[in-house]
Amino acid sequence: MTYANPLKKLIVLALPWICVIAAWTLLHYSGIVNPSLIPTPAQVARRFWELMSNGKLPIDMLVSTKRVLVGVVLGTLLAVPTGFALGWNRSVHVFADPLINFFRALPPIALIPLVVVYFGIGEAAKVVILFYAAFFSGVIVMYEGISQISPIYIRVARTLGATDGEIFRRVIVPLSLPHILTAVRVELGVVWATLVASELIAAQNGLGAMIQNASSFFQLDIIYLGIICIGLIALIMDLILRKVSRRFLSWQDRIAA
Repeated sequence: MTYANPLKKLIVLALPWICVIAAWTLLHYSGIVNPSLIPTPAQVARRFWELMSNGKLPIDMLVSTKRVLVGVVLGTLLAVPTGFALGWNRSVHVFADPLINFFRALPPIALIPLVVVYFGIGEAAKVVILFYAAFFSGVIVMYEGISQISPIYIRVARTLGATDGEIFRRVIVPLSLPHILTAVRVELGVVWATLVASELIAAQNGLGAMIQNASSFFQLDIIYLGIICIGLIALIMDLILRKVSRRFLSWQDRIAA
């Protein structure tokens, strides 16, 4: 959907957030819920400014973002070739599909005790949890995408005399790129959702650790702030990936959005 008037576009983009803040404020003052259980947007904003001023919130945001990026990058590096193998080789699919679906169903938080035993309580343990979440979400997207690529493209390329290397570079890679970018977007969402669980492992910094510590002292404004920060950073990353997708997939026919 396109808007000729920049002001109209700005209003349309801001309107959902204005509605959320208005509903949040009304709920606080409505008396339906105990007001002490729902901090106002102004209280959360004041806490935001306080934690930004003392430097703690920027560090927590940076630490969590770094963990997420490492988990997603490592997960993607393994999920892409695994998805290729599952999608193009019937024998590999028959062998590995039950294992993939078995481990995909296990919630990462259930693995924390084992991760602590094998990797300790340091940074590696947190990255392993995020990598696990990224890999199994990404490999499913890759497999489903690759398996739907029509073999006719390869047959036509072979008919025209293309070598295996040329087929891979000029046919397989372009057709796989949309699925790779979609897998990364899905991984980012899943990994951010898993962040709080990963930072249960003796984390001193990070948004998940901030939320965990705030819950121990019933600091609801900090809990709200941590949740909002996670959502906003994830949204910014997703918007960047959308722009990258539009840049590299401009050859695709898409419904205007």
